[in-house]
Formats: sequence, C-alpha cells, structure tokens
Amino acid sequence: MTSKKKPNKPILPRLPKFRLLPSLVTLFAFLITAVFIINSLYLDGSPDDFRDFEEGRVAERDVIAESRISYIDKEATRLRREAELRQIPPVFKYSLEVNEEVQNAYRNFVDFSKVVFDTGVSTGDYLSEIDANFPMQFHDGILDMLYNDEARLQILDAGMATLKQVLDAGIFTLPSIALERFSSEQVELLHNYGNRTERERITFSHILTLANLSNAIDRYIAPDAPSSFKVIAWDLLSPFIQANVFFSEVDTEQRLTEANIQVEPVVKYIEPGTRIIKRGFIISAEAMIELEALKSAISGKDPRAIVGQTMILLILYALFIFIGTVKLTGHALSNEEIYLLAILSCLYLIGAVLVKNLSFNTEYFPVSIILPTALVVMLPAILIDRPLALLMAFALPLSAFLSDSFDTWAYFFALVSGIVASYLLRDAEKRMDMVRAGLIIAAVNAVATIAILLIQRAVLSWYPIVLFWAAFNGIASGMLVLGLLPPLEHALDAVTTFRLIELADLNSPTLKKLFTIAPGTYTHSLTVANLAESACREIGANPLLARVGAYYHDIGKMDQPEYFVENQTTYNKHSELPPRLSATVIRSHVKLGVEKARVLGLPRAVIDIIAEHHGNSVITWFYNEALKQDPQVSVEDFSYPGSPPRSRESAVVMLADVSEAACRSLEKPTAAKIEKFIQELITGKVEHGQLAESELTFRDLEIIKKAFVRSLAAHYHSRIEYPKLPRKEPAAGAGV
Repeated sequence: MTSKKKPNKPILPRLPKFRLLPSLVTLFAFLITAVFIINSLYLDGSPDDFRDFEEGRVAERDVIAESRISYIDKEATRLRREAELRQIPPVFKYSLEVNEEVQNAYRNFVDFSKVVFDTGVSTGDYLSEIDANFPMQFHDGILDMLYNDEARLQILDAGMATLKQVLDAGIFTLPSIALERFSSEQVELLHNYGNRTERERITFSHILTLANLSNAIDRYIAPDAPSSFKVIAWDLLSPFIQANVFFSEVDTEQRLTEANIQVEPVVKYIEPGTRIIKRGFIISAEAMIELEALKSAISGKDPRAIVGQTMILLILYALFIFIGTVKLTGHALSNEEIYLLAILSCLYLIGAVLVKNLSFNTEYFPVSIILPTALVVMLPAILIDRPLALLMAFALPLSAFLSDSFDTWAYFFALVSGIVASYLLRDAEKRMDMVRAGLIIAAVNAVATIAILLIQRAVLSWYPIVLFWAAFNGIASGMLVLGLLPPLEHALDAVTTFRLIELADLNSPTLKKLFTIAPGTYTHSLTVANLAESACREIGANPLLARVGAYYHDIGKMDQPEYFVENQTTYNKHSELPPRLSATVIRSHVKLGVEKARVLGLPRAVIDIIAEHHGNSVITWFYNEALKQDPQVSVEDFSYPGSPPRSRESAVVMLADVSEAACRSLEKPTAAKIEKFIQELITGKVEHGQLAESELTFRDLEIIKKAFVRSLAAHYHSRIEYPKLPRKEPAAGAGV
C-alpha cells in the first residue's frame, strides 16, 4: 500500500531490466528488417548498360523510370544564377575624407577672401592674392564678378551650403570596368560611420558625376541664396569639387558571392512510369540529361546513406522498445508481448518494401493502401496497451517513410489509418465492435484517399479503384483482428475486455458447477464480485477484471464444499477435526483454486487474484483453538500459502471477500455498524502488511470502504416485522 506522498524521483530514468531472450528476438527482428530494406533498396541488381545511347542517334529500346527521380538541371541553374546576379547592384563607398578635404579647401578660400575684402584692396590686388594662395583654375571673370558683387559675402556662404549639399548627395566616379553584369537600375551606396554602416539604394538616373553635376547643381542651391550666386555657382565651386563616391570591388564581390550561395538550384523530377528514352525516336540532349540522372540514381549507392538509414532504423527500434515498454505502459512488458511487437514491426516494414516494389503504373496509388496498418495497430491496442498502439501508429509509418518505402502520400495514409484505429478501441467491449471499427476505418481511409487524389490532381478514372482498395484495407483490418484475436489472447495470456466479458458469463460450465455443488460459495462470490466491481470503478482500477477474479476466487472450494461455513446448514464438520487439520482443509482451497484455474486456461491476472485473495494471513479462529491445546503451535501451520496482493484489483477482491464474509456474522447490521466493522477489517489488513505491495493509497482505501458500506448496507438493511393477521374464529355450530 502506498500513501499519497510521492517519492523523490531519481535523477536518471531507470532502464528496463535486461532480458536475454526478448533482447535477442528484438535484435534479430531488427537485423532481418535492416538487411531486407538495404538489399531491396540499394543492392538489388547492377545498373543498366546505357552505353548504346548517344545524342542525335535513334533509340533502339525504351528506358522507363521505375521510381521518382530528382536531379539538378545545370543549364537552368546557370541561367537562374546569372539572372539573380544581374539583380545585384554594384557597391560604392562614400569617402568622408574627401568630403572633409573639399570643404576645408573651400572654407580656407572663403576665410581668405573675407580678410582681403576687409582690407579694401582693388580687384586686381584681390585676383593676385587669390592666384598666389589658391592656385586653382577659376573661370575668367568669376572672381571679378564675386569681388564687385555687393552680396559677395552671402555668395560665399551660399557656396559653402551648396557644396555641402552636393557632397552629401555623393559625386560618383564610375569604374572603367563594365557594369553590364550588375543591376542596370540602381547602385548600393555604403556610408561608414565608425562601427556603423548604412546602406542606401540609388537609381542610376539620380547619380551625380562630375560630368552631369554642372546641369544638376541648381537643385542643390537654397531658395534664399542671392540670385547672382545662381549664375556663378558652378564656375565658383567647380575648382573645389571632387568625386567622393568610389566603386568598391571587394564589397561588390562579397555581395555576388552571397547571392550566388543563396541561389537555389533548379531541381527537376522524373515521375514513375516516365518514358525517358522512346524507341524509334532521336535521342535529344534533354533526354541524355535525364538518362544521366537515372544512371546516378541507380548506381549512386553511397555507403554513408546506407549507414545513416540503418542508424535511424536502429534508433526508432530502441526508442520504441524503451519508451513503449516503460514510459507508456508504466510496466515492463512480458516476453510474449515483446515478441509480438518485434514480429509485427518486422513484418510491417518488410511488407512495406515488398509492396513498394510492386508496379502500379501510377503515381496516384499510395502503396500503404495495400498494407493493413490498422491491423498492426489494433492488435497491440487490444492485447497490450492503447498508448503503446498510438506510438506504433506513428513509429511504423515513419520508419517506412525514412527507409524510402513510403512516399509522402503513402506515409500520410498509413498515419491516418493507424491513429484512427488506435482511437476506435477506447470503448470496445464486444468482438463485433471490431467489425464496426473496420467500417469506420474504411470510411476514414476513403476520405483521406479522396484528399490525396485531389491534391495530386488525379484523373477521374483512378478514383474508383483507389477508393476500393482504401475501403477494403479498413474492412479487412477489422475482420483480421476478429480472427487473430482469440489465438493471440491465449498465446499472450492477455487480459482483454473481450476475454473478461466471456469469463464473466454466469452460464459458463465452471460457475454453473459451483452453483450446483457449493451454492453458498456461489452466492458469496456474486456478492464479492459486486463489491469489488463498484470499488474498482471508483478508484480507477479495472472493474471487469475484479468481477471475474471474484467470480472464480473460491473455485477451489468445489472439492470439499461442506467444510466451508457458507455451504453448511446445521452440521459443522470441523467440530470432529483437530484445529490443525481443519486449517489444512481451509488453506487447501487456494492451491486447488489455482490448479483448477490453470486447467481452465484462465488469464494470469485472474489466477493471481485466486492465489492472493487471502494473502499470507492467519486463519485466526483455528489458530486460537490450537493455542488452547498447545501454546507452542507454529503460526505458519495456520497461515494461507499465498502472497499479499500485488495489484489493486487483487487487493480489492481480498477486502471485498473478508468484508462480505464478516458482515454476515453481524446481528441487526446497520450502516454505522457496517462502516465501523469494515474500517476495523481494513486496518487489520494494513497492520499485518497484506496491502503493502498493492499500490493502494489511503485515499483509495477510504473510497473502497465507502463503496462497501453503500453496497452492504443496502444488502443487509433491516426489514420491518409485519404483524400476523388475526385468526378468524369459526361460527357457532359450524362443522370442522
């Protein structure tokens, strides 16, 4: 028994206990699958001899692609790359150093001119001073016009503002190399500000050069500049202006390299059934390219791909066994269950390879339609665990897809079929539910197939045949499960809902014999079954297993029913026997019950309930009687030979058994009496360690007690004593 306090979880997950035979079977299944897949996909024959084909010659035979092949069209890729590169703009860099140099030169000219203006020298002296200090090629008459203009100071300041605007816009120096291989619409301008770089796209029509600046300088003059400045602006500023934007070959090549890497190659596909070479036709250059792609696909057996796919398959097997057997089911699977999973996985993947190699002559036929994925999922869902079946619904189609047995549509179809199959079995209680599940799977398969055909734009003539196989897949899966389930139930000793429902039939020969030979035990078993079922339902255990276990828990009493109190009327046979012999007879019914259960072929879980329903508790009454005769008597001689319950269902049957038997001894039982009595019984079982291994919590015990009280109080409720009718006296003179 466990409390509600959760134990500290280990840092590392506990690995499943190593078992040699299941491990060898799983490894053998993996090796068979891997060898079969590798041999089928990679090593199944040498490539065809294509040396007799040559461009321009007439083909003497057909060449047809058997599978989908992809290849890179080098010429189309080259053209795409050139087109992409022609969209890359040439990269220019903005020079802050040239900017500073030009502005400083003009600023010095302005400052010097203002000083000369202040001295009041003549025009000739001003020109001489400028020639001596600024040996620049000013146009004739420009300095005269500047000196004699009343707004000469404003002209000089407007020139500085205009020069700054022009330099900020950038004056380009176009390289001597041809720019035809770059974008003809725009350039990219880089501005470097220390650790920061700004990029700007400029169209060619807005680029300034020394050649076109004279015509464009007017748009950079401020509106409030003197009108005379607009006349002499270019002649005044041109001696100072220099190009400050230069072509960057390094940055341009870097952009070309980045763009070249990002260009996706042109991939073309050859679909299955495509006639690459047509007999009697001239072989074209394009046909030769496709033929080379076919040769590469056939002969390109890279060992790295083989190793990689083998590793993926191994990883999926390992994850499936570890996660499936430990994390999802919550317990280690039996050897037989592991054998079933290994065999199903091996057969499914081999079947996927075989079906893939069948020629359907169409791309509209997902090969997984032929494989009964739903069957492979439903069997573990019924026999082992539904979450494990859901894992198989994902893992097996994924393995077939990664091993190239399934394409995308085959994988999608198998995935849908498997997931639906695992979901449909949640509430299945009758074997005919398998037929219903098969019909639902058929309908879902048909819907999934229609979706695939619509996406593939399949021709209408293919719909009937593909839909037929999709529906047949689901119906056949349900029918095959119905046929395979009974032998697998017995082979795996599985406690399925269907098998338990069959065992719960009170008209079974064993229970009818129990009713005939030991009617008291039979009635007791029915009451215990009702108690155990209601309690298990409320604590979340398996109520059907508890009911069946309770029906059969006392079948060992059929050999000597008269020695058990529920079958006795007035005479008690134990009054003639010593306590030790009586205890031996009572103890024997557990061993006899286990033997009978094994002969009947009952599931292991039911046999465990029979063996554990008394645990190793002491037969108290006879032990106390023996102590009166011999204080040195051994308690082992008066203890049941079983072990304490190891499952919740077994523990509940034990508590229901002792509660029902004990409550029959109560006089005028009331709900309060029954509750107090059952609490004492449960406490006694806890104190004697009979529930230590059952995984029941204290909360579970409280729920079980309340469920027992409700049922037993209703069963043993007090009835009113009906008064007798007064006897009618005969009339006087009446005859007798």
